[in-house]
Amino acid sequence: MRLVRGRGSTPTRDREHSHDLIDRAADEETSVLRVWQPPAHLAFGRRDGSREGYDRARERAEAHDLPVIDRSTGGHAVVFTGNTVSVVLVTPIEDARSGIPERYERVTGQLRGALATLGVDAHEGEPDGAFCPGTHSLSAGGKIVGLAQRVRRDVAVVAGIVTLRDHDEITEILGPVYDALDIPFDSDATGSIARAGGETDSEVVCRTIESALAPDDAVVEQI
Repeated sequence: MRLVRGRGSTPTRDREHSHDLIDRAADEETSVLRVWQPPAHLAFGRRDGSREGYDRARERAEAHDLPVIDRSTGGHAVVFTGNTVSVVLVTPIEDARSGIPERYERVTGQLRGALATLGVDAHEGEPDGAFCPGTHSLSAGGKIVGLAQRVRRDVAVVAGIVTLRDHDEITEILGPVYDALDIPFDSDATGSIARAGGETDSEVVCRTIESALAPDDAVVEQI
């Protein structure tokens, strides 16, 4: 496995790094893990653009002086504050029709173990009104982790977001955005490692997640 660290200079460039790693994993038939803190931005999901209030939601997002981008995957809007941790695990596969539940179960368990190491007793699921609602989440006093998966012919990509801190800032930004999109949102449903009383040193958090997901002999590379 290749363990890639570092981030791009802009949200767009940062995402290009992840896309490049996915292609590389497919070409080299090698698993790749990236755990990092992307530059601050707000990312709308592919389903947001088709909603009636999207233009108004985008105006509200841009009022916070954050770069705003549209991603081709995922559910609904997510805020990356600069402290938020992202996880991308790319695994070569032979059959795109199988393995999805098993990958979700394995990564969810590994991340739950990482949170426990950081002092957070998280459970599977999320409260009503959580940001980017989904069926694969971890919560403790609010949603902390959200996972998604997409499968190509040659690789499976499990991606996640881990809220380290800044839950108040996240709710301040997303509240008006979700209101414009007419999506239920409850500020109390937004959790974070900090809110749950866990370790919040970003280096410790990223290394702990890496240790949970990567073997000891993973080859470390820097972007």
